[in-house]
Amino acid sequence: MSAAKRSPGRNLPAAITTGVILGAVVVATLLWWNWGFALFVALALALGVWEVCNALEKLGMHPARWPILVGTPIVMIGSYAVGQGSGEPESALGFIVGGLALMVIVALFWRIPRGTQDFVRDAAASLFVIGYLPLLGSTVALMLAGSSGVARIFCFLLAPIASDTGAYVVGVLFGKHKMAPRISPAKSWEGFAGGIVTAMVLCALAVHGLLHAPAWVGLLLGLVAGCCGVVGDLVESAIKRDAGIKDMSHVLPGHGGVMDRLDSLLAAAPAAWLVMYVLIV
Repeated sequence: MSAAKRSPGRNLPAAITTGVILGAVVVATLLWWNWGFALFVALALALGVWEVCNALEKLGMHPARWPILVGTPIVMIGSYAVGQGSGEPESALGFIVGGLALMVIVALFWRIPRGTQDFVRDAAASLFVIGYLPLLGSTVALMLAGSSGVARIFCFLLAPIASDTGAYVVGVLFGKHKMAPRISPAKSWEGFAGGIVTAMVLCALAVHGLLHAPAWVGLLLGLVAGCCGVVGDLVESAIKRDAGIKDMSHVLPGHGGVMDRLDSLLAAAPAAWLVMYVLIV
């Protein structure tokens, strides 16, 4: 979690209310309406695209906002539909690859009418957004589709959340050595270690109890997804510092932007999917 998220200027009641509402939506849709969760993730990714495009435009870059904004939920919803319909989540990989490739082509073509000046810069910005949001986020659909989808999503969410919480507690109590002071001054190596250990222990319990897999798989899941979640947090913080903004937006009262909530989850998702895909039948 970045320093901005812990700023004392936050509206605590609003932050708590927003967090409770978001948590309730996630739990309710996972338990009773998986399609609702897929739609919720698609909406969150689309809002994230909007915020990242705004940040890049502050740096003089102009990604193909509308093709990516339209294509991102299509990739998310389409891949989940394919995986759910076939009963084999991995069958959605073809849809994801094809959808992302088509999005790249459309984004590149979208920039052509504006001429050659700064074409490479703007094209690179488009590819960055496509790789950052729909590519990483589409792995959530792969985890959700299938008979154990809800359990897999729970184990995936647990890793970055536990890591973030553990890092905060240990960092406040014992943090002395700064991890990345120029990007996220509040992060410490002690907090990082505490967060990863927390994620490993809780994921071991969750994987064994929910997915009936060996506890060591959960330990690995917590380690890999927890570390990737920290990287995702740092990446989003670096983008904001480069763009000179505190929050990606103010769409979530007390929290900032959608990306301020998605940062660690986005990076942890493909790591969690890969671990469970390889090691859990």
